Amino acid sequence: MKGKNTNSIFADYGLQNMKFSEYFIPTLKEVPSDAVIPSHILMIRSGMIRQLTAGVYSYLPLGLRVFKKIENIVREEMNAIGGNEFYLPALSPNELWAETGRLEDYGDDIFRIKNRELVLAPTHEEVFTSIAKPNLISYKNLPQVWYQIQTKFRNEPRPRGGMLRARQFTMKDAYSFDADWEGLDTSYKDQGKAYRNIFTRSGLKFFVVSAFSGAMGGSESEEFMVEAEAGEDSVAISEDGSFASNIEVAKSYIDKVQRKNSNLPIEEFPTPNVKTIDELAEFLGITDKSRLAKSRLFVVPSKTEGKKDEYVLALVCGDDEVSETKLFNLFNGIRPAHPEELMEIAGADAGSIGPVNFKNKDVIIVVDYRLQDADELISGACKNDFHFKNIDFKRDVPRVRYEDIRTVKEGELTPDKKSKIRITKAIEVGHIFKLGSRYAEALGAKYLDENGKENVLVMGSYGIGIERIAAAYIEQNHDKDGIIWGGEISPFKIHLICVNPKIENVKNSADDFYKELINKGFEVLYDDREDMSPGVKFKDADLIGIPLQMVISEKNLKNSEIELKFRRTGERTRVGLSDIINSLPNYLENL
Repeated sequence: MKGKNTNSIFADYGLQNMKFSEYFIPTLKEVPSDAVIPSHILMIRSGMIRQLTAGVYSYLPLGLRVFKKIENIVREEMNAIGGNEFYLPALSPNELWAETGRLEDYGDDIFRIKNRELVLAPTHEEVFTSIAKPNLISYKNLPQVWYQIQTKFRNEPRPRGGMLRARQFTMKDAYSFDADWEGLDTSYKDQGKAYRNIFTRSGLKFFVVSAFSGAMGGSESEEFMVEAEAGEDSVAISEDGSFASNIEVAKSYIDKVQRKNSNLPIEEFPTPNVKTIDELAEFLGITDKSRLAKSRLFVVPSKTEGKKDEYVLALVCGDDEVSETKLFNLFNGIRPAHPEELMEIAGADAGSIGPVNFKNKDVIIVVDYRLQDADELISGACKNDFHFKNIDFKRDVPRVRYEDIRTVKEGELTPDKKSKIRITKAIEVGHIFKLGSRYAEALGAKYLDENGKENVLVMGSYGIGIERIAAAYIEQNHDKDGIIWGGEISPFKIHLICVNPKIENVKNSADDFYKELINKGFEVLYDDREDMSPGVKFKDADLIGIPLQMVISEKNLKNSEIELKFRRTGERTRVGLSDIINSLPNYLENL
């Protein structure tokens, strides 16, 4: 465990000890009707959060205490790699986002102020770069690592999963500024190491995957993931643990469709009312769909006035699916064609489109590597209710482009063929990007090197969701009774329970013991409530999930003992009152 950061004005936030009678912890017996996943249910039931409206939550004292502990871990690890902490405005001007093109890229996902030319920022690349531009003007100013822990906003169309997909949330976003790519490599590695420390200290079982950069852009990115049924991401992981990738960009080894070199003539045949690959296979009476070339049409909207949109026809084996993310990596801004556009572009509707006789002759045809140079293929004839058979990509489809555009599947081999892949759900808790010069170039952020030559700053971007860490931890650490806290992010280390506070000597003993614990520096939540039965107190203790419960009762006092319950295992033991203070560090060490 890292030592307390005495240089931080935030270091002692939330570390005060509390009596339950004075602390606002509105626990609930019933499961909230709108909560489905464990972390959402338990955060509400344990009194950590309350929903104000869809995707917007109030943080109550217990939840805020956990979130601030996570922030302090993040802050310490960022400072350890030379980070400078900022606090930037949530509002930023539209024109700044327009300069990088992200005002358009984000579309409806960004909150826009109707009566001002402002947005509520979901991230701060543009703002940080605008500060760097007039200040980081010499190689002597580099490298720099800047970060903030700040409220962010994202216009989620369907917020769900409690803190996992909210419209307002807290994020640590960091940015590195370097003179060259070698410097960026170093900054990226430093951030990766800091992230591993953060998630380890937060008690998460995590793994790292190669990932898609999305609207952030950049040449390389990695996600830090926590495996959980509630996860919104699908990831491909090898059985031996040597390979992990977000399914959006994952690659696998799979045999290609073999070329037969039969040179059979292409032939059109009717396929009435056949719209899908499954219907086509049934119509043909076959089960092997590998030679049924599944086609999907995409549009790349033009960003230049007067220039026409581009069209991309993507083809994969009939038993595969096109990865839209992989196509986005090849064609920035690409989108699926709308049903009403298909006839005008391709000459046919969905289910009858293929690479031969395509109406628009400038179409870009992209074929998955699995179908490279394949022949005897069947695909749409670009004529409703007709298909072609014996299509030969080498003979019949000029200017074809081969790329990895398929989505990997469970049971396929890793690219090195050493292990099988399994697909699982995971929660993203952090994401790091090599941005390169995209933002600095767009905003004109340049510096002079030692030879007086002007160069563009090279940047990295690094994000962590604070509440996501707490939610992911709960997803991994709960049982039927509630949360099971442990380690540095536990709201308290000890939950002291006075079973019979109306009995004077029991209450006095519990009060005295509480004072002794806090004087010794232990973090204690003391349940001193007089209007609650022992059963309610014990259920609340399990629901809130503090690692060590200490029970003071009349029976235990008669034996000069105190009862301990370990929340994770449910194990109970009794310890003599004279020994407990000296024994506590050993009990707490691994909780």
